Amino acid sequence: METFLNFFELMPVWMKAAWIFIVLGVFWIAEGYYTQVNFNYKKWRHARVNGSLLLMVMAINVGFGTLTALLYQWLDSSSFGLLRMVDWPVWAELILALVVLDFIAQYFVHFLLHKVPALWRLHLVHHSDKKVDVTTGTRHHPLDFLLRETFALIAIAITGMPISFYLFYRILSVLFTYFTHANIALPLAVDKAMSYVFVTPNMHKFHHHNELPWTDSNYGNMLSVWDRLFGTFVYGDVSKVVYGVDIADHKDDQNLWVQLGIPFDRSVKSKS
Repeated sequence: METFLNFFELMPVWMKAAWIFIVLGVFWIAEGYYTQVNFNYKKWRHARVNGSLLLMVMAINVGFGTLTALLYQWLDSSSFGLLRMVDWPVWAELILALVVLDFIAQYFVHFLLHKVPALWRLHLVHHSDKKVDVTTGTRHHPLDFLLRETFALIAIAITGMPISFYLFYRILSVLFTYFTHANIALPLAVDKAMSYVFVTPNMHKFHHHNELPWTDSNYGNMLSVWDRLFGTFVYGDVSKVVYGVDIADHKDDQNLWVQLGIPFDRSVKSKS
């Protein structure tokens, strides 16, 4: 187990970046064979906006790498963190770390992005996409991403997890992000069965419906248990999902500068 985790700790930057584009490419190809919704759109043009936002958040991630390193220096000198107070098997500590990260850095911060009006305006950029496909997983306003990364650091500080745990989580998170946004149709029985534990493509599509209450549901990234536990789980007929978000449907979802300006655009109304 330690050898396996050390691989992620020593993983070079180019390999981490390659993982993002490999997973993105795999699901991009899968969308051509197992399509869920037949969009009438230019796929490469659609990907251009989402890809531009991806490059922005990747640049931000480099800066957060420095903050993460500083945090680990402090954790090593202070021995702070829940996992530094116990002596469990590595696999048990890894599972706990992944669960805490998935809750704090994914479900909880995502819930806040929907419930706090100022944060919701940042998150609108993700929901304004009217053609949800694998590239939508990369579609985050830079300030939205900054908030998510901050909560990831909070989760690290609370647990005091080894950096290899965190890097393994990042690899898994990329996989689930693209998997759940991909425009693919799994067999319904398979999707439903998986949704008892994990977030699935059908499950996450309800979250991208253009109207409440579906928009405020299915916040999870990897584990669906949080939505089931806190009453935010929705599952039904995915053919009824209409992508986008009603309060910004009048905006051009294919224009990068329009999307970057949405949080500050007074013509876009926020939730009451």
